[in-house]
Amino acid sequence: MMDITDHSSFQLGQAIRFILEEDDFLVVSHVQPDGDAISSTIAIGLILQNLNKTFVMVNEDKTPIKFDYLSGFEHIQHAGEMNSAPRKYQNVIAVDCADFSRVGIVENWFGDNPTILNIDHHPTNDQYGTIPLIQAEAAATAEILFHLVEALELQWTKPLADCIYTGLLTDTGGFRYSNTSPEVMKIASRMLEFGVEGHQLAEHLLERIAFSHIHVLKRALASLSFAENNRIGWMLVTQEDITESQANNEDLEGLVNYPRNIEGVEVGLLFKEVTTDIVKVSFRSAGKIDVASIAHRLGGGGHTRAAGCTLNMAMSEAVRFIVNEIKQEMV
Repeated sequence: MMDITDHSSFQLGQAIRFILEEDDFLVVSHVQPDGDAISSTIAIGLILQNLNKTFVMVNEDKTPIKFDYLSGFEHIQHAGEMNSAPRKYQNVIAVDCADFSRVGIVENWFGDNPTILNIDHHPTNDQYGTIPLIQAEAAATAEILFHLVEALELQWTKPLADCIYTGLLTDTGGFRYSNTSPEVMKIASRMLEFGVEGHQLAEHLLERIAFSHIHVLKRALASLSFAENNRIGWMLVTQEDITESQANNEDLEGLVNYPRNIEGVEVGLLFKEVTTDIVKVSFRSAGKIDVASIAHRLGGGGHTRAAGCTLNMAMSEAVRFIVNEIKQEMV
């Protein structure tokens, strides 16, 4: 279905040899996992299960409950709830994790000099690990895993198809973002043939919202601000906002799109206060500004139109700093 370059074919071959020749895997993704991270984690688990391999899936944070329809959801362990790593693993598969630091405290589960298969689609990925399988042209890590399944000649099942479709659906914004390529639509079509109920997943993942999301959205909209003749727009979410709204990380997903979607705004931002001197920043670009390059030089990463970083400064200082950084890109 896809013309894979010689380099990509070589990486895919290395990944397949590692999976087939080794056993006892630790499967990890990035902290605060999103749809692609969760579905890719579980997809790897289903692949390993199909190959009669032993494995453990773990993330620093809890798995968002809205993905509980994925087969294997309940088996993802939460390192953040444990006092220490139960044991060390020498064979690690990291999915959708743009840089090593994003695995968080799960690093404590790694043995000395582990073999790490790094499967990712972020152009800012620094090629960490032993075996990189990086395809920046892919819309989602799930797209890479589709080709991995095909290359392994595994039989498609609905649970596995649900994972691939979920990763594509969420990382393309419901097949609306510019990364929605013909290849993405071909793969999505194949997954529908295997029983995925696309309309139900779209309703469940993209349409349905919680009251806590509405409460934190109301507070964030009250902070909506603009600069550079309304070409930059941003909102703030403070610790108080999160507490008063009884919101969680799931409730904050998509908030950054509100300033971004306003007519004339070229870059939308969401500033989330983690502590009084730590702020997480989400960037969304209309296309003219490469927000991944900005986030990357600040220790973060992502894609040209969607990226993020963490700053060790107070909220007011973070806003001034980031807005100024974007202004310089607009000159």
